[in-house]
Amino acid sequence: MIQQYFKIFFLIICAAGLMLSSAGCQIAPLMGSPVVAEGLKDGVYKGEYRKGINKAVVKVTITDGRIAEIKLLKHFASWIGKEADEIIPPRILQLQSTRVDAISGATNSSRVIMNAVQRAIEKAYK
Repeated sequence: MIQQYFKIFFLIICAAGLMLSSAGCQIAPLMGSPVVAEGLKDGVYKGEYRKGINKAVVKVTITDGRIAEIKLLKHFASWIGKEADEIIPPRILQLQSTRVDAISGATNSSRVIMNAVQRAIEKAYK
């Protein structure tokens, strides 16, 4: 009887794992590009992006046609994806581009953050 419950529990866990792993395999496309100062309005803009199980919400400050600050408000990711939290925003600031090198092993999380920043910047052009 216990073995039967163990088998059912094991099958449920395996099925859940397969569903989560397939959802996590969706890699976000690269949307970003270098920031073009022309037409960029100063202000604070919010952006978000989701792909698979990863989601990022950012607040981007634009000053004098440049990205002045990026605050990562939320980032839903696996433990390895969290590595992108401290690395990707400074890269974006340094290069003034939302298309920077991703973190190895955290590609989707890196791209989700880049794309959230890109969406915020797109609002600054409107």
